[in-house]
Amino acid sequence: MSQTPDAVIIGAGVIGAATAFELAKLGWKTVSVDRNTQVGHGSTAGSCAIIRMHYSTLDGTAFAWEGYHYWRDWADYVGLPEDADIAKFVEVGCLVMKTEANGHLEKHMKYSGELDCPFEEWDPAKISNRLPIYSLDSFAPAKRMEDHGFGESNGASLKGAVFWPKAGYVTDPALSAQNLADAARQHGAEFRLGVEVTEILQDNGRVTGIRLADGEEIHAPVVINVAGPGSAMINEMAGVTHDMTISTRPLRQEVVHVPAPAGFDFEAQGTIVSDSDIACYCRPEQGNHILVGSEDPPCDPHDWQDSDTDYPRDFTDQWTTQAMRYAQRVPSLGIPSRMRGVVDLYDASTDWIPIYDKSALPGFYMACGSSGNQYKNAPIAGKMMAALVAYCEGGGDHDTKPLQFRLPYIDRDIDVGFYSRKRPINDESSFSVLG
Repeated sequence: MSQTPDAVIIGAGVIGAATAFELAKLGWKTVSVDRNTQVGHGSTAGSCAIIRMHYSTLDGTAFAWEGYHYWRDWADYVGLPEDADIAKFVEVGCLVMKTEANGHLEKHMKYSGELDCPFEEWDPAKISNRLPIYSLDSFAPAKRMEDHGFGESNGASLKGAVFWPKAGYVTDPALSAQNLADAARQHGAEFRLGVEVTEILQDNGRVTGIRLADGEEIHAPVVINVAGPGSAMINEMAGVTHDMTISTRPLRQEVVHVPAPAGFDFEAQGTIVSDSDIACYCRPEQGNHILVGSEDPPCDPHDWQDSDTDYPRDFTDQWTTQAMRYAQRVPSLGIPSRMRGVVDLYDASTDWIPIYDKSALPGFYMACGSSGNQYKNAPIAGKMMAALVAYCEGGGDHDTKPLQFRLPYIDRDIDVGFYSRKRPINDESSFSVLG
């Protein structure tokens, strides 16, 4: 490094890279550090990369609807040379089944309507026309394979769904983070990869930088923790957890990849589906496969991990349970004997809503608790974090007078205090995730 940076960013996943990009555009000299040897090769690489805009809170809906526009205009947003390899956003829409568990989507439709985010109500006939491989029998509540009555309908059927046509997914989430890092570099940002942070440096009650495992120190007046599943460890290292009502922990997850049923091209004709009746979500996957994730029903124990590096990487019976749950909805689904998919970690917060905030240590900021549901919001999260740092470093007291941040595409202000580390647990949260 030729000079002392203005900010060190811990983490080079999609949100960390977006934060570096947005700060660099404001003229900040940034250095991003990550123990992975390539940008985007932490939990970002394992993301299902679903870009959806339905949420059970107004602020969540606004943030996600704003985020969609950056993926829609991705090449323009990152501004890389024309011959650059650019991440691809596939707009297939997202179908969400109406169930008692999600309040028949009344809140979701209300908030989307308030924000002019398009959606359509579908009756069972329209669902079957779009997805003829689907059975609309109801199986709620979700069960495990070994539970009595697993696979048996409860005698009811799904009554309809809501379709958000602008939703989609990114085919290569790691590449999207690399696009952001390359865009940041065009504005002078630096990235140090394959290095590990072992200490958050402090002096006179303020952060002063970081120390790496080899003893090297990088001094800066601002440090931003965007370490994904390692965020809790970094916060402990900084000694900032004492005033936080919301904490983060690594949560192990398994995602299933299965081939689409014969005769139906799910990659071309399918859509993202969120189905709380069977507690699964799915999206098309390359090679005419279907990616199936869990919506974390009460019957599934949360697999919390003490370490974000030393955790089981093999599939378990959870893979089979998820595949079999989805087979309730798609009776013609073939389940291969070879398990395929992803085993990775979420950086999950207490109420599954992220922390985008300052900390009790001046100069130390957090973008944490974001894995699993914030990939879609990475560009606007990076922009908001840059604004938050500028606001606080310029003398603003975010704890007593939270930053009001303008979402430029949808022309709406949001209260960034919604994402405070000190907030009460948000009872409106779904306490689950979709990609």
